[in-house]
Amino acid sequence: MSTAEAAATAEAWEPDSRIKSSSPRQIPVLGAVMEEEEAQGVFKSMDLNRVIKLLEETDDDLEEKQLISVKKVVQCYQNGLPLRDLAQIFKILNLCVGKIKKQPHFLEPAYNILKLCGLPFLKKKVSDEITYAEDTANSIALLGDLMKMPSSELRIQICKCIINFYHAEPPKKHITGYQQASSSYKIKMAEVGGLAKAMAESLAFFENQLAEKLWVLKALQHLSTSEVNCALMVKAQAASGICAHLNDPDPSGQLLFRSSEILWNLLEKSSKEEIIKQLSNLECLLALKEVFKNLFTRGFSHYNRQLRNDILVITTFIAQNPEAPMIECGFTRDLILFATFNEVKSQNPLVKGLKLSNSYEDFELKKLLFNIIVILCKDLSTIQLLIDGKVILALFTYVKKPEKHKIIEWSIAQYEELQLHAIATLSSVAPFLIEEYMLCQGNARILEFLEWCMNEDSFFSHGNSFHGTGGRGNKFAQMRYSLRLLRAMVYLENETVNKDLCESGTIQQLIGIFKDIISKYNDKEEAILLEIQSDMLFILSGLCEHHIPRKEIFGTEGVDIILHVMKTDPKKLQSGLGYNVLLFSTLDSIWCCILGCYPSEDYFLEKEGIFLLLDLLALNQKKFCNLILGIMVEFCDNPKTAAHVNAWRGKKDQTAASLLIKLWRKEEKELGVKRDKHGKIIDTKKPLFTSFQEEQKIVPLPANCPTLAVMDVAENIRAKIYAVLGKLDFENLPGLSAEDFVTLCIIHRYLDFKTGEIWNEIYEEIKLEKLRPVTTDQKSLESITTASENIGKMVASLQSEMIESQTRQDVQNEQKVYTIQATHKQRELANKSWENFLARTSNAKTLKKAKRLQEKAIESSRYRECPPNAIFHRTYIKGLNTTVPSGGAVTVESTPARLVGGPLADTDIALKKLPVRGGALQRMKAVKTVDESKKNVPT
Repeated sequence: MSTAEAAATAEAWEPDSRIKSSSPRQIPVLGAVMEEEEAQGVFKSMDLNRVIKLLEETDDDLEEKQLISVKKVVQCYQNGLPLRDLAQIFKILNLCVGKIKKQPHFLEPAYNILKLCGLPFLKKKVSDEITYAEDTANSIALLGDLMKMPSSELRIQICKCIINFYHAEPPKKHITGYQQASSSYKIKMAEVGGLAKAMAESLAFFENQLAEKLWVLKALQHLSTSEVNCALMVKAQAASGICAHLNDPDPSGQLLFRSSEILWNLLEKSSKEEIIKQLSNLECLLALKEVFKNLFTRGFSHYNRQLRNDILVITTFIAQNPEAPMIECGFTRDLILFATFNEVKSQNPLVKGLKLSNSYEDFELKKLLFNIIVILCKDLSTIQLLIDGKVILALFTYVKKPEKHKIIEWSIAQYEELQLHAIATLSSVAPFLIEEYMLCQGNARILEFLEWCMNEDSFFSHGNSFHGTGGRGNKFAQMRYSLRLLRAMVYLENETVNKDLCESGTIQQLIGIFKDIISKYNDKEEAILLEIQSDMLFILSGLCEHHIPRKEIFGTEGVDIILHVMKTDPKKLQSGLGYNVLLFSTLDSIWCCILGCYPSEDYFLEKEGIFLLLDLLALNQKKFCNLILGIMVEFCDNPKTAAHVNAWRGKKDQTAASLLIKLWRKEEKELGVKRDKHGKIIDTKKPLFTSFQEEQKIVPLPANCPTLAVMDVAENIRAKIYAVLGKLDFENLPGLSAEDFVTLCIIHRYLDFKTGEIWNEIYEEIKLEKLRPVTTDQKSLESITTASENIGKMVASLQSEMIESQTRQDVQNEQKVYTIQATHKQRELANKSWENFLARTSNAKTLKKAKRLQEKAIESSRYRECPPNAIFHRTYIKGLNTTVPSGGAVTVESTPARLVGGPLADTDIALKKLPVRGGALQRMKAVKTVDESKKNVPT
């Protein structure tokens, strides 16, 4: 480009005539492509600012010139739009659109420019995507604003342009110096510019223009694949706007398909609660109802069935909102009809002659209908509709063993899954429809079905579904859901239902099933079996609680199964399979099925049940302690219990009393109760106060509200430990240490301390409420407070005496131990000396070694340098075979002289004084002591 042209371009540049840019740059100048240069992909320079300035002129005489300049721009960029020119090109597009109303000839140029927007964006530098990001986002956002134009052609072209963002094509020809922007760049810039919100708002302009509406929905379908765009569409109320027009006439069927797809994306990628709130209005639900009804009764293709199921899932989400007018619009009644027409005959024309196939879509539909019934029954207003629709009767048609040689509409695997789903649905619905349940003889049907589950007839369960987990090749899944249904009915505590169950022999049947499971599957550690056993124990607990006759029916057989579970290896409690739940249900069964029935209690004690309870308590599992201690408190009312408790021994010969006191100390440590290192009371005014009570200020409360001191009794195990030890007699507890006795002083006075604590709270509340008691009451309060504090001081004093006594005893024991140790040490040294003597006299090598050590010791004791004029005396006799130093007197008792030749036969002296008679020297009659200087030679 020449210098003159550059100067002209600079003069024509007006900053206000283009969309605001975030980055200053040189004026973009590209050229029109000449025919001879097109093959080489070289741009000839062209001043876009001059075109913009020309289009801003309002003179009608310039129309032809303006159209020619725009046509040249379109021709220039027919292979792609450079990012650096994008803002100016969209400025030109905006100016053309503004002239269409008065000058219709500008419609074609605007349309052509929009077609260019579907082409790839080109970048000259790698950094262009970042540099021109704001310009690009603003330009793309302009597409949404242009949807307000009255031209149908331009609107459709804008939608096509947006769709092309998601189906990028490579440039028709490569342009030297440029490369295509990343494929996701346009999509990202559309998110930044908020295009989705503008497109969603534009739907309101096309209520009666089907073609344009379908194109907008197609564009929104692509835009809704992004979470950012979905959030923008939610702000524009897109969900309610789209859903309200689901049932609009559309011969092609695209409207329903694309609308449902957009709603699905909104539910998945944005706030589900907000979408449900937008759809929970009468207009949307009426549209959904009509669409679902039409698809259910008239849709037979694979596509229509899938669409029908999608609409039902969306409806299920809406039904979770209790404020949704499901009943008011009649949708609930229709859904119940569609869910039950296959099992219960209906004369309703909607379902007359209608039948479901065993296709996958119809199978999924049936499960979805069961699922939505569970959601609908949570609204009590729906109960009458469920009764009218005979839902309980319809669901009970699945609670039966499969009938052989009977033609059914479902495959075996499908029927099994529907059967399990139906029983699971009954567990949620039946508790709300007790009368209907009893009219259908629900208890009898379930018990009969349970009996079939335990039969060993030929039946192969597929176990493919969620409900069939763990039930492949057996009937465990059927048993699990049947027991869940029974458990739900029992825990209603409806006497009619429970009485009917007991009269039907439920207690005996469940105990029998439990025993069969133990005998057949004791080696199997499966979660489903543990769940079945837990549910049976929960049902038995619910039936027997507060009813002595039923506890008697539970009897010894029931106690045996409880004892069996209690003997489970404690290591399995951490396995995660469900042993914890099974143990909880077992402890609950002890409380509900055994306690209060004296024959069962005695049998439990006879079978060492208390020992098993204490073994579980010794595991120190906090989640079980409270329940076990509660059972212990009740059991201690039986006079036979105390002997069993006192007889129990744990690890390291631990007694039950010691275990309970240890639990008390641990509980107080966790509660932050103030104690010194010996466990002694620190604060005699508040000896039981926890850290939580210290932090909370006393607040005046109504008389029916429990205070912190009262709540403390129920929230920890100290009260239960006090009750158990009190029934065992505080004075005669075996196996306690001094530390235990110190703690026992506090436990013994727990009730006194707690009473004083409560009176202290009363006194403090009176002060806070600024009330002045009468003189007598004032004196009584002060006396009670003083008495409580005195008890604390007395206990603290008693503890101090115990600690001092124990300290003295420890000192005495220590001294005794040291005395015994010194005696043992002397004995050990004497024994060791004797052993060394025997070794020297019986082993020549040991004797020589001892001799060498002796010589070495003697040598090491001498001075290294002898003083001058010193006389050296030998300290040993050469050839003397003794390792004991010679004393003032020597008594020689050795082997007879006649055998060895005398005691000095081998010495130098003997050689000098050989006897005349020959042979060895004879034994002398006397031994005479001589001076050390004469070498201690015997005469």
